[in-house]
Amino acid sequence: MSITEIESYRLSRRGFLNAAALGAASIAVSACATTGPEPVEPPPPAYVEQPLPDYATMYAAVSDGGFDLPAIPFERIDSQFLRQIVPDPTGQKPGTIIVDTTGHHLYLVRPGGQAIRYGVGLGRAGFEWSGDAVVQWKQKWPKWTPPDEMITRQPELKPYSADNGGMPGGLKNPLGARALYLFQGDVDTLYRLHGSPEWKSIGKSVSSGCVRLMNQDIIDLYDRVPSKTPVIVTSDVSQPMVATANRRAIPIDAGVPDGSVLLGPVKEITNSIF
Repeated sequence: MSITEIESYRLSRRGFLNAAALGAASIAVSACATTGPEPVEPPPPAYVEQPLPDYATMYAAVSDGGFDLPAIPFERIDSQFLRQIVPDPTGQKPGTIIVDTTGHHLYLVRPGGQAIRYGVGLGRAGFEWSGDAVVQWKQKWPKWTPPDEMITRQPELKPYSADNGGMPGGLKNPLGARALYLFQGDVDTLYRLHGSPEWKSIGKSVSSGCVRLMNQDIIDLYDRVPSKTPVIVTSDVSQPMVATANRRAIPIDAGVPDGSVLLGPVKEITNSIF
């Protein structure tokens, strides 16, 4: 074997031994290392309702739809009837509206066990209503057409009958700044959630059977409520009632005008309503 061949052999053998030593060291280090568990994603934070503005802001004068709503003297109203976030007492799914006829409160259920509560005025004895319904029509500054039976009781309302075109929306309109029209299936209950300039009636039972809110509150509710919202009107928020024949309200208007595009019934109450 020549000297050149001998040197080449020595170099090749030395390179092989060095590579083998490095490989053994690498295996040893790997054997000493420990592998921890995969990191766990933290649970999403619990839903917290955004705080409401202060009362002076919520009930301030506001221009809306070409009308100037006056400020509401909230200091003169029992604080339980002012808009506020409360623990949900109903157990219903988020997006549901519950009217408590005993407490004169309306609850809009929110996620996280919370609800927005509004004070309401209700129908006087003999004019109240209860049951389950769905919002199938919504109107800003709605026209009011008193039904024939109301005109019979109050003939001075005849100029506003359906035949005479009704009363256009405005500050003196009994339906106020907004109205949510409630249906059972395809049948108009003639029952409404609506605004009212008569803030002194909130917390009392004095109307013809519908649920009235202060105008600033019905505007807030209208903006929060999507189409097809389920509504439960009950005397016990923990045990919703079913409407019966002797629990029908005296209607406040002559019904949704013919040809109106309705929103359709809710097939199932789900969180998607919220």
